[in-house]
Amino acid sequence: MNPKLVNKIATGVIYGLVILVVAILAALIGYILVIGVPHISWHFLTSPAQSFLAGGGIRDQLFNSIYLLVLTLIISFPIALGAGIYLAEYAPKNWFTEIIKTTIEVLSSLPSVVVGLFCYLLFVVQMRMGFSILSGAIALTFFNLPLLTRNIETSLESVSSLQREAGLSLGLSQWKTITGIILPAAVPGIITGIILSAGRVFGEAAALIYTAGQSAPFVDYSNWNIFSDTSFLNPLRPAETLAVHIWKVNSEGITPDANAISSGSSAVLIIVILLFNIFAHWIGNRLYKKMTSSK
Repeated sequence: MNPKLVNKIATGVIYGLVILVVAILAALIGYILVIGVPHISWHFLTSPAQSFLAGGGIRDQLFNSIYLLVLTLIISFPIALGAGIYLAEYAPKNWFTEIIKTTIEVLSSLPSVVVGLFCYLLFVVQMRMGFSILSGAIALTFFNLPLLTRNIETSLESVSSLQREAGLSLGLSQWKTITGIILPAAVPGIITGIILSAGRVFGEAAALIYTAGQSAPFVDYSNWNIFSDTSFLNPLRPAETLAVHIWKVNSEGITPDANAISSGSSAVLIIVILLFNIFAHWIGNRLYKKMTSSK
């Protein structure tokens, strides 16, 4: 067969598969938005959930999801950044480094239910932390670390070695070269890793059922005392997230408008993830331009 014809056929098949994947994704997101957006209102976003009566909202669940995401990133990102820098810039190619990389790969493939049960037994039961936002954040850190670490490592390794050599030739130390030259150039890739991990954290439900809990107790949004039981900033209070709320409404919901709540919550979940992606890309581009002095 003519090589040019084979190339055209292969290219056509690849384009067709890409279009198919994009079409499936667009159809899925479009269906959720078309069904759910009509149920979204200011009252829906700012009202507490109802257990028996119609007209409940997702105020507490939405805040809990965002708070849990922020807390998870605060815990996991510094660890992943340090691990990624070590693996990309300092780690020698030996058996110990291979064990670390294999462990990261194994950790990334663990089912969320298994991680949730492990964290439930260790943090909730043994360490007596109870169902809390902090327990959920630690559980989600197990998901975040492998993805973030591998992404940061890959982003650093993708930076041209000429930039490392240029920094060292100017008399800069290895650490100064990494922080002043390599890291700024790797910012877009690192931001991409944060977005991917954030989407997984925000939509996770299985692990949080066993760690953050399935209840949304009353919280006072005017109480800034982090040690108060009713404070919205207290990380030791139980917190039902938006994804868990969707699962709970679909499986156990007895309110008259359970379908509307589920559809609206799903649409909000998709919209928040899309907005976070757009905002993270914007921040990443700003940081890249500022740190590399590019226009």
